[in-house]
Amino acid sequence: MKKFLYASMLAAAIIAMGTAFVALAQNSGQSTITIRDPAEYNAYTSAVSQSTPQAQESAMEQFLQSYPQSVVKVDVLQRLMGAYQQTGNMDKMLSTAKRLIQIDPNNLRALALSAYLLRTQAAQKANPADAQPLYDRAARYGEQGLKATIPNTSTGSFGGVGVSNTAASDTDAKSFYKFKASVTPIFYGAIAAAYLNKKDYAKAIQNFHLELKSMSIAQTTQGGGLQDTYLLGNAYLQETPQDLINAIWYLARAAVYAPEPFHSQLQKAAEYWYKKYHGGLDGFDLVQAQARAALDPVVGFTIQPAPPPPSPQELAAQTVASTPNLSTLALADKEFILANGKPDDAGKVWATVKGVTTRVPGIVISATPNQVQLAVSDDAQQSRKADFTINMKQPLRKLPRVDSSVDYIATFDSYTQSPPMIIMKDGAPSPVTKPHPTHHHTTH
Repeated sequence: MKKFLYASMLAAAIIAMGTAFVALAQNSGQSTITIRDPAEYNAYTSAVSQSTPQAQESAMEQFLQSYPQSVVKVDVLQRLMGAYQQTGNMDKMLSTAKRLIQIDPNNLRALALSAYLLRTQAAQKANPADAQPLYDRAARYGEQGLKATIPNTSTGSFGGVGVSNTAASDTDAKSFYKFKASVTPIFYGAIAAAYLNKKDYAKAIQNFHLELKSMSIAQTTQGGGLQDTYLLGNAYLQETPQDLINAIWYLARAAVYAPEPFHSQLQKAAEYWYKKYHGGLDGFDLVQAQARAALDPVVGFTIQPAPPPPSPQELAAQTVASTPNLSTLALADKEFILANGKPDDAGKVWATVKGVTTRVPGIVISATPNQVQLAVSDDAQQSRKADFTINMKQPLRKLPRVDSSVDYIATFDSYTQSPPMIIMKDGAPSPVTKPHPTHHHTTH
């Protein structure tokens, strides 16, 4: 399944969680504040009572410069984080959260906000290598959040401030752990996404399961829970060997609850893999009904596999033998024979394409200015594995986003069977066909 679908679902999840994150950034959960210096107290009350978020930003930054060791520093940083959230300044919001974590390592709001925003920023990167440092930072905050415990004083935790050195009350502890439970899915989700991006599918699967189990059932059917149900299914597809039974279950569940336009795309993916494994769509409705009713596969759940098909080598031989003119084969069929055929069959097909310039549409798996790797066949696109390498004639001025749909013109240069890869040279973006202008004729 294509990552652009994930990015779109992520955007929808961000919108759905927007209100919750206003509260996450702004709620202080504060205890009684005692400020002994009258000047400091007046500066604090003036800063936090400003009528607009912009004015609060300026006043609270000035307060922190004037009173860097204030007993209300945690409270002010948290309010400042909320002000930056209101003005849409995500970079400042993130840097303020970092300042807050430095002085209050158990601050759950700052940890959850940092993990979530960094994961979001990482998902928007075109290149997985560029995204990984952001995912790793998000995961570190996630791990720190999972380990966070309520401190022995009332001067921190999840936003509280004060000057007391007494042990936290039972009420404080209950509030802390109740709030921690509410943001635990964010922490596990950030860790899972980092492993997924680095293709450690076993650990990604483990943490996606922990994330979903830390949610209510209702939360798994919408927003971030629904998005990560889809990613869990996708992780089962990408691990080696594939676990198609679990992949189909979670893709089917995600499809059931996804709104359009995501429903149609996820439904198509779930049906594709079910048919590939089972041989037809009979019984799929029952699987989807079960997936609607339960987060995880029910005890004893299985899918009957299809009878073993002819081997890829046999299929390739049959296609070559039954096609009088091999040059008329579709690009996907030629690719299949080159990847799977006996040397003689592959050689016959290669003779019809070597040096031929053709259009190559596909999904971007990786991209540099000089080379783009594409998933062209259905299997390659569903598995998000490259099967074409396009070496550019001229360096690209603008890199395509990973998992975006592209179209290149290139010339067949070489191929390998293991791993299956067709290498093209002299690549260039396919020219966009412009509509002809409409001429209006006037009759005299």
